[in-house]
Amino acid sequence: MRTMSQYFKRTVATLSAIVMFSLPMGAAAQDAERLSRLMEDLATSNAEAAPGIVREIELIWSNSGSPSMNLLLQRALDALEAKQPEKAMEHLTALTDHAPDFAEGWQMLAVVLYEQQRFGQSADALERALALNPEHFGAIRGLGAILEQVGKPDLAYRAYKRVLELHPHDADVQKAVDRLQGRVEGTSL
Repeated sequence: MRTMSQYFKRTVATLSAIVMFSLPMGAAAQDAERLSRLMEDLATSNAEAAPGIVREIELIWSNSGSPSMNLLLQRALDALEAKQPEKAMEHLTALTDHAPDFAEGWQMLAVVLYEQQRFGQSADALERALALNPEHFGAIRGLGAILEQVGKPDLAYRAYKRVLELHPHDADVQKAVDRLQGRVEGTSL
C-alpha cells in the first residue's frame, strides 16, 4: 500500500508540475496570437476603433508574465504620474535589470530618459525594446522623436512612417509626418 501511495504522490506532483509549466506557456501563446490579431486589426481599423485596440495591445505589452516585474512597472508609472522621475528611474532600472527580455520595461525607461533629455541613453533603451518587439509602435515613435530632436529629419520621417504602417490613426505621428514631409521629400511645383 505504501508503494502505491508514493507512486500516486509522485504522479500528482508530476502532473502538477506539467500543469504549472504549461499554463504560462499556454497563456503566453494565447497572448501572442491575440496580439497578432490586434496588430492586424489596428492596421486596418477605422479611427473610432483604434483607441480601444491600442489599449488592448498596451495591456498585453505591459504584462511581463511576472507579478513582481509587473509591480515594478506599475510603481514606475505611478511615480511618473506623481512627477517623480527619479523614483520612476529606480523602478525601471530594477525592472530592466531583473527582466531584460521585457520590452515594455525598456520602452518606459526610454520615456524617462527622453524627458531628462538624455537622448543617447533613451535611444539605446529603445533599441533594446525594438530588438525584443519590432512592432512596438510606441518605441518607434519615441525613436522618431529623438531623431527629430537631434537633427535627423530624414530618419525621423522614416520612423514615423513605420509607426503609421502599424498604427495609421496616430494623429500626432501624422502631424509629424506632415511637418517633415517637405523637408525630407522636397516640395512639388
